[in-house]
Amino acid sequence: MNGAILEVGKLKQQQNFVPLPYRCVSFQPYNGPMSNDAIERYLLAREVYRRTDIIILHNEQHEYAVAAVQRVSSETLFTFVEKVEVLALPGDCVFVNAPEADPGNRSALAKAALKHGVMPQQTAIVLGAFDHINIIHKPNPLLLKVIEVVPPEPPKLYHLVEQVLSYADLPPITVELETIDLRDLASAVTPEAYLVPCRSGGLNELTAPVYFLDERPKQRQNWTLLGCERSLQFHRHYYGDEPPRVEMCPRRLQKATDNLSSQATLLKCCLLEYEFEQEGNTVIVPWGSDLAMIENALRHYFKDLIYV
Repeated sequence: MNGAILEVGKLKQQQNFVPLPYRCVSFQPYNGPMSNDAIERYLLAREVYRRTDIIILHNEQHEYAVAAVQRVSSETLFTFVEKVEVLALPGDCVFVNAPEADPGNRSALAKAALKHGVMPQQTAIVLGAFDHINIIHKPNPLLLKVIEVVPPEPPKLYHLVEQVLSYADLPPITVELETIDLRDLASAVTPEAYLVPCRSGGLNELTAPVYFLDERPKQRQNWTLLGCERSLQFHRHYYGDEPPRVEMCPRRLQKATDNLSSQATLLKCCLLEYEFEQEGNTVIVPWGSDLAMIENALRHYFKDLIYV
């Protein structure tokens, strides 16, 4: 919002409405009737601070109401209200005490609301970190499925997504993790030895001796490669041949199961190095993605969504 005058009148039906920056939210005591008409009359007769857009009213009975106000001006320190839209009355307000939640982060507010059982037709009033307060109106966060291989656990891509959602200016998003267990893939074959991409994958112990491709073993063994196309390319360069291979690329395995649904999905592929790609509702990022890459990919996917 950044100081602009909020235009009220259509906010009540808007899902996932989070006023930002949350300095525009005012938490005020109120002793009048908790009805639309009474609240409108009360607020229209008052002046408000020039940055106030949302007012949370509370009384001694621990009842809450939330209203959006349209200010006359932003020039003077205090100004009068010219229009009011009551977003939620006590029956639809849920007070959430979530000291771990960043009140300036949409996903954090959505996560707190879901954790405390707030329904999509309700308004969560979240008392978050540093005793600061904000709302998420009609919380119905987007669902992002992250497909990732394990071990290690928790998988890196999932961890990066959680980090990005903790600070990035994105719509409210919750994450669902779908794992591909490399140990299960390895158990589908019974080779004399395994060749895996590197030690950092956590595959030190399998049912046969384990060798690591990134260490470039000097002696070629009768192994089965547990790896992707890039690992196979390395093997050709090192040894001049192609060993039996078990595919481990999330992108290839997703295609093999025809798991291309309408749900937003994020996965990785090591054939990509510096750019991400999108196929339908699936965004594919490089195997070695960092926080900036993940944020750019999510921002690209959700770019057409309108949120305040």
